[in-house]
Amino acid sequence: MKSTLLTVIAVLYFFNASMAQDYKFGKVSKEELIQKEHPSDPTAEAAILYREVHTNFEYSSNLGFYLVTDVFERIKIYTKEGFDWASKEIDLYQSNSGSNDEISGLKAYTYYLDTNDKIEEIKLRNEGIFEEKTNKYIHKLKFTMPDIREGCVIEYKYSIRSPFISNIDEFRFQETIPVENVDVRFSSPEYFVFKTYQKGWVPYKVKTDGRDRTVALANARTEYDIYGNIINKGGARDLKYKENIYLINLSNVPALKEEAYAGNIDNYSTGLKFELSYLDFPGSPQKTYTTTWEDVSKGIFEVDSFGNELSKDNYFEDDLNTLLSGVSNPEEKVLKIFSFLLEKMTWNNHASYYTDEGVKEAYKKGSGNVADINLMLIAMLRKANLNANPVLVSTKNHGMPLFPTRNGFNYVIAAVELPQGIVLLDATNKDAEIGVLRTSIMNWKGRLIKKDGSSNWISLNPQIPAVKSAMVNTEIKSDMSVAGKAQSRFTGNYAFQYRTEFKSMNEDEQRKAIEKENNQAELSNLHFENLTTLGQPVSLEYDFEALDAVEDVAGKLYFSPMFFMATKETPFKSETREYPIDFGYPMKNRYIINIALPEGYKVEALPENAVFNLGENTGSYRYLISQVGNKLQLSVEYAMNKSFIPAEEYGNLKKFYELLIAKENEKVVLSKS
Repeated sequence: MKSTLLTVIAVLYFFNASMAQDYKFGKVSKEELIQKEHPSDPTAEAAILYREVHTNFEYSSNLGFYLVTDVFERIKIYTKEGFDWASKEIDLYQSNSGSNDEISGLKAYTYYLDTNDKIEEIKLRNEGIFEEKTNKYIHKLKFTMPDIREGCVIEYKYSIRSPFISNIDEFRFQETIPVENVDVRFSSPEYFVFKTYQKGWVPYKVKTDGRDRTVALANARTEYDIYGNIINKGGARDLKYKENIYLINLSNVPALKEEAYAGNIDNYSTGLKFELSYLDFPGSPQKTYTTTWEDVSKGIFEVDSFGNELSKDNYFEDDLNTLLSGVSNPEEKVLKIFSFLLEKMTWNNHASYYTDEGVKEAYKKGSGNVADINLMLIAMLRKANLNANPVLVSTKNHGMPLFPTRNGFNYVIAAVELPQGIVLLDATNKDAEIGVLRTSIMNWKGRLIKKDGSSNWISLNPQIPAVKSAMVNTEIKSDMSVAGKAQSRFTGNYAFQYRTEFKSMNEDEQRKAIEKENNQAELSNLHFENLTTLGQPVSLEYDFEALDAVEDVAGKLYFSPMFFMATKETPFKSETREYPIDFGYPMKNRYIINIALPEGYKVEALPENAVFNLGENTGSYRYLISQVGNKLQLSVEYAMNKSFIPAEEYGNLKKFYELLIAKENEKVVLSKS
């Protein structure tokens, strides 16, 4: 028995040791290709079998110190849904000075088993690789792996040489698919002092090591610029220094799981970020990099042509004078300027706080990136004697900035001070009203920069809720079907959503989309108003008929008085939650439902009235029902006053929704009179 147990242990040890192999490019195994599903996550569409990222500093007489990052990744594709993992985008940073990231050594293969169980490999060709200019500071290299199929394995490797030594990309350890093995190494000369920031919920340790290095200097220098380049003073010699090494090895990292109202879950993925704190070269003054957000904002305003673009106004002066002739009211000025730019300018879908071709050229062309259009808006508002300022934003897909850095932002909007308070504007969005932002922009806080370069944080979440008001008149017919008319009115972000989704549809497409939302009802005579008229609530009305809304059980009728408008299931099903809840914006839904009862029936039982709250003014729900003659009237109001709820409050939110759903699905009971 003991001998058998030892044999089993030895076999298991050998199996685990073979699986924990030293991954080498081009050495894909049959075991990896045969695998049908991920052993610990059978629902996974793909898995990263191995991720290796090694970053270190090298030196050349032309560049001084520069970064070299070697990447090697192997991915298993289980299902068709996992095919997206066969496409890769690599950001390559550019600068005005001509210093650019350079990629080299790109090799990539797709592997699969043929009909004879032989491993076939397909090489990525040049025609599958292309470059795209995101903005003048970032280019993307994109490629899609060839001959992708279920069960295949892909792998690729490449190197990036970068002169931007203070711009270290985040080391990512977690994705929305399992990550089986991660090997990260970051090495830097002792002169470069970094701070580290860990994020995410998967625990890991950063091991440190060191070694001595020597680099040959063609011309010895004793002064260094901000890139670590040595200013030439002549004389050849060797530079000896200690190299600090950071090592991270992880295995079996679980997938980030999508959860309802999580926003960008990538904000919560496990990773490690390096921030350059200071440079301390021998014989040179210490160069500090760690700054405050105030320093970052001021630097953007003064150094990056930000303030210069805002000061230009001669290109629009004549148009503005004509536009505001006879207008003195601040709100009317804002509306006219905002509406004018929405009509004149078209966004080119590039997000940046840097202008692309500059505000003057963009105005002439009638198109530009985010900075072109919104800095133009601010300049026009200022010219109209309004207190307007830029607000730097990090969009949700860009993540939340962990520490003060210019790379923490990728978008800019406008803030204008009116008697009712500060109002935020984004003139790239032709479907939004004043004060309404895309959900993707409402990411925590933005950095407002004033004319003198000073700055402060400002909330990006709207204070006024999006409101849906619905009036429904309905009757229960003798055949037990339910027919009626619904009229709804939407404001704020609700109106924006409806404009975005429905304005380009024809009436039949609109009807089918609304029917999909209300899957128990057939709709007719559907009509929208104000889908293309900003500043007015969007209105929707339609007739409806529901055939299965009333249940006849032994001569008694049972139905929910909310019919197809009742919430059927909770979006919050898991017992625990790691991520905060992000509704995007505060909201309020109101329903007034009048129900004409069928002849020959009386009310036997009504749901009880109920009012319950979520936290201190976080959310509330009110359900009031009454009978007047042969009619029922139901008043329902749901309010979520806070758009962002921490994960610690998830249990209360889950219970709140359970109570809400139970109440909305309670039945009225009618019996024959």
